[in-house]
This record gives sequence, C-alpha cells and structure tokens, in this order.
Amino acid sequence: MWNANVKNDPEAGRAPLYPTMIESPELRWSFIRKVYSIVAIQLLLSVAVGAVVVSNHHISRFFTTTPAGLALYIVLIITPFIVLCPLYYYHQRHPYNYVLLGVFTVAISFSVGLTCAYTSGKVILESAILTAAVVVALTLYTFWAAKNGYDFSFLGPFLCGAIVVLFLFSIIQLFFPMGKITVMIYGGLASIIFCGYIVYDTDNLIKRYSYDEYIWAAVALYLDVINLFVSLLTIFRAADN
Repeated sequence: MWNANVKNDPEAGRAPLYPTMIESPELRWSFIRKVYSIVAIQLLLSVAVGAVVVSNHHISRFFTTTPAGLALYIVLIITPFIVLCPLYYYHQRHPYNYVLLGVFTVAISFSVGLTCAYTSGKVILESAILTAAVVVALTLYTFWAAKNGYDFSFLGPFLCGAIVVLFLFSIIQLFFPMGKITVMIYGGLASIIFCGYIVYDTDNLIKRYSYDEYIWAAVALYLDVINLFVSLLTIFRAADN
C-alpha cells in the first residue's frame, strides 16, 4: 500500500533532491552522509587540538617566543598547502587519503588553536556559537533551495574573485597595519564571502560532486566552516579590544 509519509521523506530514496535529478537519490544521500560524517570528525579533531593548544600555555609560548617554535609554526602554516598535492593524487586510495586528510586537519587545527590562544574564552565561545548557527541555517536553506529548483553555480566566479581581493587586502594589512575598524570590516567581508562558499559548496555536494570525490567535498566544507569561524573571531576580537 502506498504510504504518503514515506513518499515525502527525502531520505527514503523516492523523492529527488532537486527537480532535474536523474541519479539515484539513495546513492546521493549516502554520499552526503559520508561527507558530513568526515567533516564532523574533522571538526571534532580541530576542537580537541585547539582545546589542548589554548589550555596549555607552554605550547603557545613555545610557538610564539622561541626560534624553533616560530620555524615550526611556519611549517604548520604551509603544511596544508603541501599536503593538498599528494591528497589530490591519493584521494581515492584508502587508507592514504584518510592519513593525508588527518595531517591536513591537524595542521590547520594547530594554526587555529594558536590564533585562539591569545583570545578570551568569551570571544571564542561567541564565535563558535555563531559559526554553528550560521552553518546549520545556510545548510538547511541550500537543501530547501535545491529542492525548489534554485541553483547557486553562478556564485563560483564571484567567490573566486572575492577571495583574491580578500587575500590582497590581508597582504596589504600585513605590511601596513590598519586600525580596529578596518580589521572589523575585513572580518565582516570575509564572513560574508565564506557564507557564500558554504552555500556554493553545499549546492555542489547535492548536485555536482561525483561519488569518489568525498574527500574533496569534505575538505571544501571543512575549510568553509573553519574560515567562517576565524573571520567571526577576527570581528569579535577587534570589538573586544
């Protein structure tokens, strides 16, 4: 007997995720769950590493006050970019893909932890709560929009250009430090850009990523969340000073 409740349940595998969907909804839902599981583990690992760095002042002092620590800090910053190369080659080969993804995540987590080490707990908590709320809201919105026929692929070129502008702005600020208001503006613009990336990458997750690209989909969403958190942290930290 036909059951209306099952028919309307998207995870039952009967309803398409978007109007022009021709692939199996069951396979796409399985892929989406796999990607979000990986991202959840990455975020939990980042929280654990960040908590250790923030709570242990000896670690933050070592990285910021000793020559060896500063050199290691630079290595941690460039490690994610280096790891992306072999990750691209091994992204379909288990367990190498997960090992490389773990190294990538830990390196970024240390960098974020050191950023939070000299930030008040109140600012970190505010940034984390707002990040979680925004990510959940934008994810739900993107799934709803895809179900109703909206497409966000047009955001790609605009977001790419925005990232270039943001990068150049940060380089200028590095050599010519600006005031608190400018820092807050920078954080606000970065937050908007990465909100756009969350929508764009979630839309790609629903429609465009192939089933063997789960590592790249997880990396994209993880970086969106981390960058949004750091952007909001920049705003709250500047306002708190």
